Amino acid sequence: MKDKVVIVTGGSKGIGRSISEVFGKEDAKVLVVARNENEAKDVVNSIKNSGGEASYFLGDVSKKEDMENMAKTCVERYGKIDILCHNAGIFPETKLEEMTIEDWDLLMNVNLKGTFLAVKSCMNNMIENKYGKIVITSSITGTKTGIAGLAHYAATKGGVNGFIINAAVELAKYNINVNGVAPGNILTEGMESQLGPEYIKAQSEAIPMGRMGSPENIAYAALFLASDEAEYITGQTIIVDGGQILPESQFAAKW
Repeated sequence: MKDKVVIVTGGSKGIGRSISEVFGKEDAKVLVVARNENEAKDVVNSIKNSGGEASYFLGDVSKKEDMENMAKTCVERYGKIDILCHNAGIFPETKLEEMTIEDWDLLMNVNLKGTFLAVKSCMNNMIENKYGKIVITSSITGTKTGIAGLAHYAATKGGVNGFIINAAVELAKYNINVNGVAPGNILTEGMESQLGPEYIKAQSEAIPMGRMGSPENIAYAALFLASDEAEYITGQTIIVDGGQILPESQFAAKW
């Protein structure tokens, strides 16, 4: 990753923070994109303290102007965009009975439209340079599994996977790879506080590897897909879930 320039959206906490820090450790120049300035600064300082190079940009992935300015800022600071790790996303729980149009539109705007806007803003520089790696954080929810209260989230991730395949077809001629990483249950600070220890224990028991994943597990999958060693992989989404989707039932996982 030496001399490579990477943009990480949603790069200030959870999986995104790990992606930012892993790329920083691998000598990439990292632009951390987030909405919270204090959190963004904290990640940038962490990368710099480890000997890496990083800066931040405050922006909302659902806003066209923000994404265009993000790409422009990256080129102004670092001269190019080699890699886009589009990780930003939200997952509020709302059951269908209570779900409003506003709830639905919010998820579509952030998770699905945000994916389009982030890729659209970065691809022109990649096309110009005849080089690019785009790695999008998807999910097993909506593509392989379902959870009550996340119908809107699942719909966006199904859409994201469809987007990955079609974008890969269109951009291949420019030497741009488009791939995804689909996390299973990853133990982020958000999940820990939102779901509690009982859920974490029960979920861990249903995973063949016997534990929930770490943000670093996703970060290193993204790192591989963004590397030149993955140059012949495009339009794929790698599932990183400790085998969670493999058993036919929770009992099968304990055999």
